[in-house]
Amino acid sequence: MSSSAPSTIDAASRALAAGELSATDLASAMLDRIAAVEPTVHALLTVTADRALADAREADRRRGAGESGPLLGIPIVLKDLFATDGIRTTCGSRILEHYVPPYDADAVTRLARAGAVLVGKANMDEFAMGSSNENSAFGPSRNPWDPGRVPGGSSGGSAAAVAAGECLGALGTDTGGSIRLPASYCGVTGLKPTYGRVSRYGVTAYASSLDQVGPFAHTVRDVSVLLGAIAGHDPRDSTSAPQPVPDYVAALTGDVRGLRFGIPAEYFADGIATAVEKSVREAIETLRGLGATVVDVSLPHTSYGIAAYYLIATAEASSNLARYDGVKYGHRAKRGADELLEMYRHTRDEGFGAEVKRRILLGTYALSAGYYDAYYRKAQKVRTLVRNDFRRAFETCDLILTPTSPGTAFRIGEKVADPLAMYLSDVFTVPTNLAGLPGLSVPCGFDEAGLPIGLQLLAPPFEEADLLRAGDAYQRATDFHERRPAEIGAASGGRSEASEQQSA
Repeated sequence: MSSSAPSTIDAASRALAAGELSATDLASAMLDRIAAVEPTVHALLTVTADRALADAREADRRRGAGESGPLLGIPIVLKDLFATDGIRTTCGSRILEHYVPPYDADAVTRLARAGAVLVGKANMDEFAMGSSNENSAFGPSRNPWDPGRVPGGSSGGSAAAVAAGECLGALGTDTGGSIRLPASYCGVTGLKPTYGRVSRYGVTAYASSLDQVGPFAHTVRDVSVLLGAIAGHDPRDSTSAPQPVPDYVAALTGDVRGLRFGIPAEYFADGIATAVEKSVREAIETLRGLGATVVDVSLPHTSYGIAAYYLIATAEASSNLARYDGVKYGHRAKRGADELLEMYRHTRDEGFGAEVKRRILLGTYALSAGYYDAYYRKAQKVRTLVRNDFRRAFETCDLILTPTSPGTAFRIGEKVADPLAMYLSDVFTVPTNLAGLPGLSVPCGFDEAGLPIGLQLLAPPFEEADLLRAGDAYQRATDFHERRPAEIGAASGGRSEASEQQSA
């Protein structure tokens, strides 16, 4: 994006309201930016150029008729598992490569109502299963800070699109860290709301008791605007909580005096990178300097989180992905089959990638006769212990502060052959999902290679306002969120042919 174009939702909204630019001009500039950087970043699977310009013209019309709003005319990107009426939704999988939904997800409807402009659908790990974005059937997205490295997963395309200036905000989903980890790796702000805060209607399921929709942007203020637009009860989602939605932007007072931050020793154990620990401990001192109180807390079952998560999540995935059978929609194998089960096997063999197959096998095994009690039931008991750890910790503090990840973005291909090492990237984010808590990742520094480091803040259920208040106060005192990657690729004189395609 040109240096003169706004890089935050707040700045763009003010410029639009003042008549300094139109939504159509902003959308056109964003599409040109996408054309310039997509060959390098590959953050998007579908660029909705025609839809974006139509949305922008409608936003200009609404503003001219006297409407206003912080998202009216703002370019956004959606992770490619949000159903979008008339626009393909692949979930990063060959099995849904040509699937075009006939309806919009609830979050998509809410953003459209707010006047947001859809510029594209973001790349992702297939069916949200991954920590690096390398499991996409359509090739990995790349980290704008270093294209040789991963952007994190599974919402890596959404985070990379924000970091690369291809949009001003994006939506992703977080099942075990899939918003917070990419936010950390890409140097942007990402929020996983409380389980049930945002409707999952129209969002393709990975693990239904863990999945949650959330926003990405450069700043906590922008994330607060996005959360305010998408949060709220939806009767079409049985897990949607009938909780009132606060004014999240009004909560951004810049004041953390009186807030107690708990520091769990278990999140600063062996294996954490030196630069990560240094940056996070400096962030603790910054918050202390702003008047916050810092206390020690313990989360003793943290080390069991990964094992419990990869039993619960894969068991739920085994059930959820059974619907992809080549009968109702999606890919169907052309190989001949003498019976229905054989057709299922051929379809799934062709349509699913290696990581999805691995997780289906793990989940099916955990749920099978003779193993259910030993694995799935025991994992659910561990989940209760993890939830109780947080409940006790929040009796002595308001928020918990940790690193988002033990390290920074690793090189593409570095961990592909070692699934366990890949899974451990989520060791600090997974417990939050097991407990259903809200979690925020904000940039807090850079390592010796110039790669971003994320600070994670956690809160009790439905206390996003305190979480955002603390993150915003930290960002007012630091400038890590204002730094951008070096320019990517060469400037483009116009949109490419690929950028005009709405679907494949």
